[in-house]
Amino acid sequence: MKKRLTLSDIAKLSGVSKTTASMILNGRGNDFRIKPETCQKVKDIAQKHGYRANVYAKSLQAQRTNVIGLVIPDLTNYGFALTAKTLEKLCRDNRLQLVIACSDDSFEGEKKAIERLLDRQVDLLITAPTHHEPSYYKNITQYTPMLQLDRYISGLDAPSITSNDTETISMLVENMVRAYHPKEFFYLGGQLALSPSQNRLKGFREGLIQSHLDFDENWVLHKDYQPESGYQMFSQVVEKLGRLPEAVFTASFTLLEGVMRYLTEHRQMDKLLTQELHLATFDDHHLLNALPFHIHSIKQEHSQIAEQTFALIQQKLAQKRVESVKVNCEILWRRSI
Repeated sequence: MKKRLTLSDIAKLSGVSKTTASMILNGRGNDFRIKPETCQKVKDIAQKHGYRANVYAKSLQAQRTNVIGLVIPDLTNYGFALTAKTLEKLCRDNRLQLVIACSDDSFEGEKKAIERLLDRQVDLLITAPTHHEPSYYKNITQYTPMLQLDRYISGLDAPSITSNDTETISMLVENMVRAYHPKEFFYLGGQLALSPSQNRLKGFREGLIQSHLDFDENWVLHKDYQPESGYQMFSQVVEKLGRLPEAVFTASFTLLEGVMRYLTEHRQMDKLLTQELHLATFDDHHLLNALPFHIHSIKQEHSQIAEQTFALIQQKLAQKRVESVKVNCEILWRRSI
């Protein structure tokens, strides 16, 4: 592999000073009335030898790296992936680089990802917090602006971008109970310490109250947001009842994946066709539109979430006051009820 040339090397090969080479390669040749043929010569030599400016040196001078760090729980999570994709393009189109890392939904994983991003001198950090203690994040916000995505920590002075999940879930659950009249309605959720888990369970409870279905604490199960947890919790419900439940709400699409795998492995998918089991989920996926049975879902507006997040990034970088944002969700009824 050839040695990477420095600015001094390019200047020496071009027969100009390091300062002149720097001015030309930074697009300021005309400003300093450097001859066009000299500018072209320096550029040609730089291109021939694959010269790249040292962005870290430039960032030290400008006190900006134009790099934004994003830590999400799971790169395979459809919702986070959609948000990250749109946000990356918004950053790229505005000369910012979005560096994405994964926490695996663990605090240790999140800390490692954050520390590595901070080592890169990111201008701003965005994270989906993996726990509810603010102390670690407070130390970060003393030196680096921070936003919270999808989740938030009470007592932390860092704006958040979240979905209006509580009211939407309440409406979905209330309408399902009134339409199908189940005697039981189970809730499968993720880590209860996380703000989305608390808000989604709150919406579920409110929906049952509005529909006048007496709530039973035994209907609520929590683990994490992995598909395997959905499988295990649903299996636990079936084992306890000795049959399939009448209605189930999963707090994420990943949990629904686990439920669907259980039904497939135990050859119970026909119960969805005959409507002996009613399923609904928070989060949506286009594949739900292709199924021969109906699973109602709550769609998060990931494009809007990304756009709102980018707007907050711009405000933060401009050192303006920033307020938390809630983005509305949409209920997708796959059969009129």
